[in-house]
Amino acid sequence: MKEIVVLRLGHRPERDKRITTHVGLTARALGAKGMLLASNDQKITDNIIEMTTRWGGDFFVKNDVHMIREIKKWQEEGGKVCHLSMYGINLPDAVPELKKADKLMIVVGAEKVPGEIYELSDWNVAVGNQPHSEVAALAITMDRIAETDPLTVPFENAELTVVPMAKGKKVIHDDELKEKNKQDS
Repeated sequence: MKEIVVLRLGHRPERDKRITTHVGLTARALGAKGMLLASNDQKITDNIIEMTTRWGGDFFVKNDVHMIREIKKWQEEGGKVCHLSMYGINLPDAVPELKKADKLMIVVGAEKVPGEIYELSDWNVAVGNQPHSEVAALAITMDRIAETDPLTVPFENAELTVVPMAKGKKVIHDDELKEKNKQDS
């Protein structure tokens, strides 16, 4: 399976905490291995890790990273870097190349992105050439480059699991699931 990490550039704690959290949760839900946060917000990190504990998977968050060093290190280790920007090449044109990358870092900004990011990235990719949410751009990109349908992949070690239903809602807690599995055996 492809290794994907998301590098979140910038984060204004009072303005961006929900968006940054949603970037992390979207990355996790759609198959990324982790998120690198290029700012210092331990609360965001803790919230995403706690969510991962409850909902499963092995998603990591690394707080307060140096964005340029992380990109260069990733590339030195053979990884490719895709910077999502409305100024890049259109996503449909980039998808075939992005799918070839076994190790991919997806960079999403918050505030003004330094010009060096545009130069260091292997691709600057636009999900439409209009202003929109980085969460939406990340979700669309991850869905388009997925090897399998990311919406149907189960998460290991989940404390909570949603049971899909046409009406109503049902969440199974891991202790209920363990009991049900015992009864079925």
